[in-house]
Amino acid sequence: MGARTTPRAEPDARVRRFTRAERWVHRANALVFGVCVLSAAVLYLPQLAEAVGRRELVVTVHEYAGALLPVPVLAGLLSRAFRGDLRRLNRFGPHDRAWLRSALARDERPRRAGKFNAGQKVYAGWITGAALVLLGTGLLMWFTHLAPLPVRVGSTFVHDWLALAVGIVLAGHLTMALLDPEARRGMRTGSVERSWARREHGLWLDELERSGKGRAPLDHQ
Repeated sequence: MGARTTPRAEPDARVRRFTRAERWVHRANALVFGVCVLSAAVLYLPQLAEAVGRRELVVTVHEYAGALLPVPVLAGLLSRAFRGDLRRLNRFGPHDRAWLRSALARDERPRRAGKFNAGQKVYAGWITGAALVLLGTGLLMWFTHLAPLPVRVGSTFVHDWLALAVGIVLAGHLTMALLDPEARRGMRTGSVERSWARREHGLWLDELERSGKGRAPLDHQ
C-alpha cells in the first residue's frame, strides 16, 4: 500500500472583500476624522486644552482637517471597486429591513445581509450627512464674512452639538469593530474567512460564488 497522503488545507479558504484602494480610502478617511475629533476635544474640553496649550495651532489643525474631510472619498471615486461599494451602500432592500427589525428586537438568529448589512448602511449614510453639515457650518465659522452674525451663531450651535453626536457615533463604530476581529482583518488585509462571510454576509458570498470571484489570491495578505 502506498503512503497515506494528508489532505492539504485549501489555500484559498479566504474571500477577497476589499481592494487596496478601498482600504486606503478607509484609512485616510479614518485619519482625517480622527484628527478632527481629537483637535475638537482639545478645543472644547478644558482639561485637554490646558494640557496641550497652543490653542491657535490646534484651531488651525482642526480647520484644515475639516476642509480635507471630502478628499479621501473624492479620491476613492477613481476606484471602480469603491464606486461599487457606494452603490451597495445606497441600496436598501427587503433583507435590510428584515435585518434592522431583527437587530432592534435583539433576535439572535442569523441575519441575511449583502456585502454591507443594514446597520453599516445606516451608519454610512448618517456619518456622510453629518460630515457635510460639519463642513458647511465649519466654513461659515472659519470665513466669517460669508454670512451675517445670526447665521454664524446658528452654525456654531449646530456644529458643536453635531460634533458631539459624531463623537458618540464614532465611539460606537469603534466598539463594534473591536468586537469583530475578522471584520477588522478584512479591512486590514482585504480578505476574510469564508465561514465568517457566510455567517455575516451570506447574500454577498452567494453573489461572489455565482460570479466566480469568491477566492482571495494567495498573496493577498
